[in-house]
Amino acid sequence: MTMTVPETSATRTGVAARHAVALTEVPAGTTLDRLPGRDLDQHELLELATAIARDPAQWAQHVAFSDEHRHYVSLHRDAHVDVWVLCWTPRNDTGWHDHDTSSGAVAVTQGAVTEHNLAIGVPSLETEVPAGRAYSFGPDHIHRMVGRDAGSVSIHAYSPPLWRMGQYAMSVEGVLRRTSVSYADELRPLDDMA
Repeated sequence: MTMTVPETSATRTGVAARHAVALTEVPAGTTLDRLPGRDLDQHELLELATAIARDPAQWAQHVAFSDEHRHYVSLHRDAHVDVWVLCWTPRNDTGWHDHDTSSGAVAVTQGAVTEHNLAIGVPSLETEVPAGRAYSFGPDHIHRMVGRDAGSVSIHAYSPPLWRMGQYAMSVEGVLRRTSVSYADELRPLDDMA
């Protein structure tokens, strides 16, 4: 029996950020005022992150920057979705991580971020996502995000809400290990695996 997997931006190449779209291309749809009362799919997460990114009144008062600790604030959390504003400098680096069972979407509102996707036998795949672009991904997505510009801001939406995430590190023997962390912990690199 063959199972068909629906095509999404992530399954086309495995690099969801390379399929980022302009915020102006995402139709109005899912907003905080119009949540469906269930977990959201990748398209709905993209609509939600984009809607919030387009409305600075929902996030601008939370913007702050630090090279020592990435600044982030929860904008909304319920049983089906959570939304965050993240502030970036070039010294902010999440390290390699996944979002456990959650799908997500990222909308960049200021500056730019760089997403790295883990690749075996070659350097990580880097994709710059500038202000005005957004993308979504499924729960199988493993990435590392770094602020490209000082003063970069992004909106992140996840469904189901984040509870645990996996952080990855390479042992001195070259073995990849996953450590489970709380969604509330600041993600930082566990090693220099670039």
